[in-house]
Amino acid sequence: MESEKAFSAKISLSEIIEQNIKKDSKTPMDRIRSEREKALAGEVFRQGDPDMAKRRKRAKHLCFLFNHTDPDDEEGHKKLLEELIGSTSGEYCITAPFYCDYGTYISLGSRFFANYNCTILDGAPVVFGDDVRIGPDCTFVTPSHVPDPQMRKEGYEILLPIRVGNNVWFGAGVTVLGNVTIGDDSIIAAGSVVTRDIPSGVLAAGIPCRVIRNLDESDKTKYSREHTENNQK
Repeated sequence: MESEKAFSAKISLSEIIEQNIKKDSKTPMDRIRSEREKALAGEVFRQGDPDMAKRRKRAKHLCFLFNHTDPDDEEGHKKLLEELIGSTSGEYCITAPFYCDYGTYISLGSRFFANYNCTILDGAPVVFGDDVRIGPDCTFVTPSHVPDPQMRKEGYEILLPIRVGNNVWFGAGVTVLGNVTIGDDSIIAAGSVVTRDIPSGVLAAGIPCRVIRNLDESDKTKYSREHTENNQK
């Protein structure tokens, strides 16, 4: 799959899952697994695991502190994000308000930017490559309830990962669902709902989001300095 080949984030989903399971693996592997371990393995699990609830409460508290820190206190924002976000690579910027479920399962590449009101429901890993730009009011959703009505009523759900390649731009108000990979250099137009993989180097838009066209040489000159100067003459 093209989007799989194009993706080049610095940490893989399997590595994140393995790291987080190992943190709490103090008993033999043949014991009954916790709901959290089932969730991290991408299996159906039942809500109500106390450890997962504790971790969500921690993230909620850190998000509250981050969102209510003085905008001029850049060092305060930085320290809170360092405590909240699971993995970062290089410089990044997240504009308050920001919300997430755990923070632990978010991985940011270099020069990552998220505008106001970004929400990342990171029950499963959400991995961003380098130079990702996220417009305001965007949401990344890994939880999915099971289709069976009785199981859904009993609190069963599944967590599906999201992977975003390098140099991807999300317009305002985009929603990305779980089990989606977005390839390098693509643009997701404002208001889109991404329910399936998007390949590299395309403009995609709509509900559900689909490829509109490939990005080509004309896109490189549309807003170039020379083009802008000529239009101003």
